[in-house]
Amino acid sequence: MSRRPAAGTLVVAAAQVAPVWLDRARTVAKVVRWISRAADRGAGLVAFGEALVPGYPWWIEHTDGARFNSPVQKALHAHYLEQAVDLEAGDLDSVCSVARRRKIAVALGTIERPRDRGGHSAYCSLVYVAPNGEIASVHRKLMPTYEERLSWATGDGHGLVTHRLGRFTVGALNCWENWMPLARTALYAQGEDLHVASWPGNDYNTRDVTRFAAREGRSYVVAASALMRRRDIPDSVPHAATLRRALPPVMGNGGSCIAGPDGEWIVPPVTGREALVVREITHRRVLEERQNFDAMGHYGRPDVLQLTVDRRRQRRSEEHTSELQSRLHLVCRLLLEKK
Repeated sequence: MSRRPAAGTLVVAAAQVAPVWLDRARTVAKVVRWISRAADRGAGLVAFGEALVPGYPWWIEHTDGARFNSPVQKALHAHYLEQAVDLEAGDLDSVCSVARRRKIAVALGTIERPRDRGGHSAYCSLVYVAPNGEIASVHRKLMPTYEERLSWATGDGHGLVTHRLGRFTVGALNCWENWMPLARTALYAQGEDLHVASWPGNDYNTRDVTRFAAREGRSYVVAASALMRRRDIPDSVPHAATLRRALPPVMGNGGSCIAGPDGEWIVPPVTGREALVVREITHRRVLEERQNFDAMGHYGRPDVLQLTVDRRRQRRSEEHTSELQSRLHLVCRLLLEKK
């Protein structure tokens, strides 16, 4: 067991692991084990890669994924939905349980099948589990990138929120959302000073934007990437043999890393292996770097520039009842009770 962090510090971890690809239950079990490993190292926060549970849809790019009415693509998509995360069904209960037991926050990339959108579409959702084991937010990716749009639906702003963790304020975004200036600004405006960037894998994604976002936000940035190799394709996946022939030996080489609020590396990108990247960070460094730049504070100009964020959860249907209708319902109910 590691020592308890000093006041104003936090131990953060990026768990760079390969999923048991397209197998929700076994991948969740692996996530639980790595959460415990991070807690054993004294971590108060552990972050995982984008879409880790049950995995990123690597097949689309390499198997003619845009072919309309392809039986292969339909079979793979159906399997993907079957293995996606249903939060209402308790698919992440074991993650919440270990977070509560070990008192550690978890940022976990998932593919979600939300019932409030009918339950038959996939959303790339970044789930934040608080140290008390409660799911504090679910951020559905605003805009899937390139071939992801053949599999994932577009999200909303409901999860563009931050969470207090000790002296830090934590926010998180999925993959190329980290390149979206207004998405970053929506988190800066809430006092974010510890940013989680969740990626499916590959250091070519993390090596530039991680340092840039850290320097712009004068925040710590923890970039958590997954791994994915041809050998990680299990026999349980439909057309597994076809996929092994079509996909390259390595699809995601990792790239997990940590940058400080000055934009310099604390841990440069780690590639080619499963790893738990752990470091202790100090909140005072944020205060030091914001002496010369604070995007939402002394360097902000809200009289000139403002951002409007719609954080309503988009649902398949909404019921709106006018005040007059409500009063009429009440009168009718009272009249019936008198009879």
